[in-house]
Amino acid sequence: MRLLIAEDEDTIRNGMEKYIRLHTDRFEQIYLARNGQEAIDIIFEKHPEIMLLDIQMPGKDGIDVMKETKGAGILPATIILSGYEEFKYAQQAVRYGARCYMLKPSRSSDILKQIMEIADEIAGVVQVHEEENASFGAVSRAREYVEEHYSEELTLQRVADVAGISPGYLSTSFPQVCGKGFVDYLNQVRIEHACAYLKQKYFKTYEIAYKVGFKDEKYFTRVFKKLMGMTPNEYKKSN
Repeated sequence: MRLLIAEDEDTIRNGMEKYIRLHTDRFEQIYLARNGQEAIDIIFEKHPEIMLLDIQMPGKDGIDVMKETKGAGILPATIILSGYEEFKYAQQAVRYGARCYMLKPSRSSDILKQIMEIADEIAGVVQVHEEENASFGAVSRAREYVEEHYSEELTLQRVADVAGISPGYLSTSFPQVCGKGFVDYLNQVRIEHACAYLKQKYFKTYEIAYKVGFKDEKYFTRVFKKLMGMTPNEYKKSN
């Protein structure tokens, strides 16, 4: 994770960097900016996730930094550090998305506590996204395999092995990604292919059932009627 400290006072900027490095190794990069323009340049180039930002700085101030980077859609999670208690500064900071407004002088431990709380929150969001992406990838592999091998005897275990995950994980992930369970999805794919065979007219019902992976004609007919609202023979006659 990356942190930006934008503060024109050298003692505060450098002291805060040293304090953070001494008390945590959470941040792979800590960038330092002496004024608003430097802060903006670093945000555009380095994309820090969190920013400790002083309101009053030479040239562009902290509000300018937030306004410009928010407009570009790259505003880091921001903790404002200010010597100004006036409501207008806090109001502007909140309007542009500040997560926290701290008055100088604040203890380094209190500042770090706020930074770490935001870092924990961001890490949690990233983990959720990573888990969602992992689920989507695994289910996508499973679906592709079902599409290619629907006529074979497919079990949850077999498809999970191909997808590289446990049967339990696949069983849980499938509804989250597809909106239906593994068996329901498999039956849907098989019935879609059965419909294509039925339109050809020259296959018997039991032959179609076997071709699409059902070993029992009665079960095939029951699933078909559930999904299509009619029996295979009724479907064949209507097409």
